[in-house]
Amino acid sequence: MKIGIIGAGNIGGNLTRRLTALGHQVSVANSRGPHTLSALAEETGATPVTVEEAADGARVVVVTIPLKHIPDLPGGLFDKAADGVAVIDTGNYYPKERDGRIDAIEDGLPESRWTEQHIGHPVIKVFNGTYAQDLLDRPRPQGDPERIAVPVAGDDEAAKRVVRELVDELGFDTVDAGGIDDSWRQQPATPVYGLRAGVAEVTEALAAAPKERPAAHSF
Repeated sequence: MKIGIIGAGNIGGNLTRRLTALGHQVSVANSRGPHTLSALAEETGATPVTVEEAADGARVVVVTIPLKHIPDLPGGLFDKAADGVAVIDTGNYYPKERDGRIDAIEDGLPESRWTEQHIGHPVIKVFNGTYAQDLLDRPRPQGDPERIAVPVAGDDEAAKRVVRELVDELGFDTVDAGGIDDSWRQQPATPVYGLRAGVAEVTEALAAAPKERPAAHSF
């Protein structure tokens, strides 16, 4: 598939490494410009592009940037993407450490719903609670007892199916975590966040999530 990645930090960089190794055609962008991505491009064979170009022709686009920068993304970002493009959101709200106060999220709006509203496109939330290094070190074949499962939330069932198949190809099981209105169950400080476990444990952790945002993750 043609895949665009916006953000070349720990998660974005390692997804670039894994997806190119699997044979996908990856374009990667960051806020500083394509010239700053030459080392990653040389390592992986990915194509460095501008943010405005990252989604062009893409079947999947990964948005993996700090939440506070989501409103800075250009309008019409997905206008040239493939029909039915699946947009992956790996983001988390860290008000005290990074993002500052976002009133709508503090008032209970799920983080990924807020992201959707700003980018103007439905998202599939996955890998937000995954350690970046695990993308390189922890893939396992189907049926391996040590295979990690990750929750996947989203309202677009067709896009969710594409993303779950891609996650499986990356070497991880998935658990359907419901729609974006349910995605608070995988936000920071919930039982599933950072959990390295299989399908059964991840399913239990999602069910055990408290609705109230922990004080440690509020502004």
